[in-house]
Amino acid sequence: MRLIIDVMSGDAEPLEAVKGAFKALDELGCEITLVGNETSIKEAISTLSRSEEEIRIVNAESVVTMEDDYLVVIKSKKNSSMSIGLSLLRDGEGDAFISTGNTGALVAGATLILRKLKGVKAACIGAVLPLKNPVLLVDSGANVEPDAKSMHQFAVMGEVYARNMFNLGSPRVALINNGTEYTKGNALARETYAILKEDTDINFVGNVEGRDIVDDVCDVLVADGYTGNIILKLVEGFGHYMSSTLKGLLFKNLKTKLGAIFLSGEAKALKKSMDYTEYGGAPLLGVAKPVIKAHGNSNAKALFSACRQAIAFVETGIVSEIAEKAELWRNNRKEAEHE
Repeated sequence: MRLIIDVMSGDAEPLEAVKGAFKALDELGCEITLVGNETSIKEAISTLSRSEEEIRIVNAESVVTMEDDYLVVIKSKKNSSMSIGLSLLRDGEGDAFISTGNTGALVAGATLILRKLKGVKAACIGAVLPLKNPVLLVDSGANVEPDAKSMHQFAVMGEVYARNMFNLGSPRVALINNGTEYTKGNALARETYAILKEDTDINFVGNVEGRDIVDDVCDVLVADGYTGNIILKLVEGFGHYMSSTLKGLLFKNLKTKLGAIFLSGEAKALKKSMDYTEYGGAPLLGVAKPVIKAHGNSNAKALFSACRQAIAFVETGIVSEIAEKAELWRNNRKEAEHE
């Protein structure tokens, strides 16, 4: 398995990405290509007392920043680590691409360099909500104002990913809304509900309210990118809050420290279930090759998890299965146009 990693575009130092890459090299048996400033990469490798010969380095002269316009990856910064990494994937020099960079630029770059699968209206980001039972949130930030047909495609692509990655027979698909009744929500929510209800190939369980997301009511949660991104950041933030609060309570005084000894196993399990670094990143669904959007401040652990996730993404054949469904969408659209 050949992984291409953009080590420059995120908020963390390149050293963290390089650490995660070498951990993947050692434990996952994959080949690694690091894309970024060659000097910075070599300095990081030297810090780890590893050899440059163990890994491939591709130099990139610029970096897509978090503040950049999303189209710079195909315009003014074609020589960036993100653009070069995507081009390497397109040209068959790797099996999957991982980046911690600008979400908008990554989506635009993947859509225009790798291309969307024919029949897919819009690519979406499927972020795993770090809950006791993982929930795949589609879309979590790529499309702020999608239409109902795009939302339906998000649901189907999310169902394919969840079924393969979570080993589920029939993932429960739900639509986020401000009420469970089919009449609730805005025009987009009501139209999307109607389409999802008619699709007998997915296990649509109806509308879900925000307060119920944590109660294991669904495996795939469908949302527009604006709402989805708010949900994602809220859940991540609450996870940090719970972790710090629990730590403060357990180590408040001698009495609680003694209690912590007996609760250490349960506390670690809770912390792990709410830790986004366990999942690594979010797949970009609907493009021609596997792309993982890792968290902007990913540490070595999160980058390693993203590598593990990328390998599973490739090996399960998710892209091919989505391509088959996209071809049906394409043919159905052509038939509708000729009627």
